[in-house]
Amino acid sequence: MGIQRDTWVLALMLVGAVATAASADPGPIQWAAVTSVPVATAPVQEGPPGSGTRTDGLGTTETRPGGPDQIWNWHVQNTDIVQGDPAFPAKYSGPQSLNSKGEVQETVTMDLFAGVRLWRGAEAHMDGLMWQGFGLSKTYGIEDFPNGDAYKAGTWTPDFNFARLFIRQTIGLGGDQEAVPDGQLMLAGKQDISRLTFTIGRFSPLDICDNNTYASDPHTQFMNWAMMGNVSWDYGQDTIGYTIGVAVELNQPKWALRYGFFQMPAEKNGFTGDDRYLMWPHRGAYGPFLRSWAMMTEFERRYSVNAHPGTIRFLAWINEADMASYSAAIPILEAHGVGADISAARAYRYKYGFGLNWEQEVAKNVGLFSRLGWNDGHEETWTFTDVNWTASLGVSVKGDGWQRPDDTFGVAGVVSGASRENQKFLEAGGLDMLDGDGALSYRPEKVLETYYDFQIYRNVRFALDYQFIDDPAFNRDRGPVSVFGARIHWEF
Repeated sequence: MGIQRDTWVLALMLVGAVATAASADPGPIQWAAVTSVPVATAPVQEGPPGSGTRTDGLGTTETRPGGPDQIWNWHVQNTDIVQGDPAFPAKYSGPQSLNSKGEVQETVTMDLFAGVRLWRGAEAHMDGLMWQGFGLSKTYGIEDFPNGDAYKAGTWTPDFNFARLFIRQTIGLGGDQEAVPDGQLMLAGKQDISRLTFTIGRFSPLDICDNNTYASDPHTQFMNWAMMGNVSWDYGQDTIGYTIGVAVELNQPKWALRYGFFQMPAEKNGFTGDDRYLMWPHRGAYGPFLRSWAMMTEFERRYSVNAHPGTIRFLAWINEADMASYSAAIPILEAHGVGADISAARAYRYKYGFGLNWEQEVAKNVGLFSRLGWNDGHEETWTFTDVNWTASLGVSVKGDGWQRPDDTFGVAGVVSGASRENQKFLEAGGLDMLDGDGALSYRPEKVLETYYDFQIYRNVRFALDYQFIDDPAFNRDRGPVSVFGARIHWEF
């Protein structure tokens, strides 16, 4: 698509500007404990003193013992990202290589969120997603891909999807309560800190696990996939990140335990069966229910050091799908060459891995974060990236120190690598999810990202981003690559 926008994009931005001008300033962004989506506080008008009622700008509330519960809400967000890279050295290129001549690409996403309270403790939520555009080289050639909105299903014209459509039931277990803010995927109110939560429907495993206060949302934070989630986790999803599943969460004052089970697509990097009904244009299919699935569990421990909060999360996951074994695919490639059909090497196999996610406030408005990940590295990628191990470290700083409290500066680095079997597969000319240079001179991929995000008017934010990528797609014969980016985001 390049930098040219279609007419609907211009209309979308105009609507956003008008709505933003009409809405009140939401104040600083807050982060909810149960989701990786940023939550903007809605404008609030308090009722008479002691009445326990209020009216939010984006929903209504009802009076309940212990405080008001929001009955319904709605939110909108739009994010436009432009990224480009100049020409870079490359000894050779393959069918799925990053374009060494340089290019500029753009992505546009728009979400309409709506939620309604069904009965005590139960909420239903919808996220209607419209997207358009492509990542660099149609999302090929970089493992830690630089644009979190660059889905592997790029499109020249807008596509629409009900990205999320789920019911959440929360069962309080008594004891102290905490306030829940109005948010894109939650209704304002109060709930027990000790609670059991069930979520069923269409959503993303990243809505449940691997959240991080400083690095989870490419709309307002780091843009790279490796900062959005653990890139070694081949989590259950369709090609834009969502699928049908169920999740159970047990939360306690200092810890939480989570579990999820999700359906996988029938084909590698495919759409799932619910995309036949919840997406336009329609397509997709599930794999066999008992043979094509993804499970994960996460233990979270919260703590503080000198009154500075921190959290560590341990993730374990296992998938089953019709995946090719690298060792079975290599002889096929050696016999038939680059890009040979490896379907004969596919069978229903298990793939598993582990992750560690850490965040720590080190001073007021300054936080460190890190992710570590590993998977067994014997099977091809089915839904996410070709990374078999990864490690990242970063820092996020709010702008209070330079009198810009709504601004954020971040810098982070990540190194990601491939298993020996994966290396041999790529050396023989294999094509996987994101890579396929036709050959390989292996070296782990390294990425350094830095960004500055600032408020330009009420709900409108702008960010500049730079990423330096060395040995893209594990290949020291290509690169290094510099990726320059800009982002505009509004929400209400």
